[in-house]
Amino acid sequence: MPAFSKTIPILRSFDEEKAKEFYVGYLGFHVDWEHRFEPELPLYMQVSRDGLVLHISEHHGDSTPGSTVFVETTDLKEFHAEISAKDYKFLRPDIEDAPWNAWTLQVIDPFGNKIRFSESKAENEPVTV
Repeated sequence: MPAFSKTIPILRSFDEEKAKEFYVGYLGFHVDWEHRFEPELPLYMQVSRDGLVLHISEHHGDSTPGSTVFVETTDLKEFHAEISAKDYKFLRPDIEDAPWNAWTLQVIDPFGNKIRFSESKAENEPVTV
């Protein structure tokens, strides 16, 4: 019987420099590895932070720009404070109250892809941000 261990979303990108500025500089991911079939061909790379792993691809057909990835997380307020302290001029996201009893923080990369970080609320937690 098959066993599935994890899912790794592939997000489309069009510019290596902008992708690294966003994922590494702004969100705090690390580049685990990069691959190109030849020096001038599109980049395919893996970035990660804690348990979250993403593949970022410049290859046509690997993914659709404007995709959304939903990430269950903890310490969302701490993550929000961390990214808010950075001087990233293209995005200033805020924590929002979600209808599924959670807090969410959505970021949008330079290629229109969305990462929606979500933290479940404790039972009877007041709805304040």
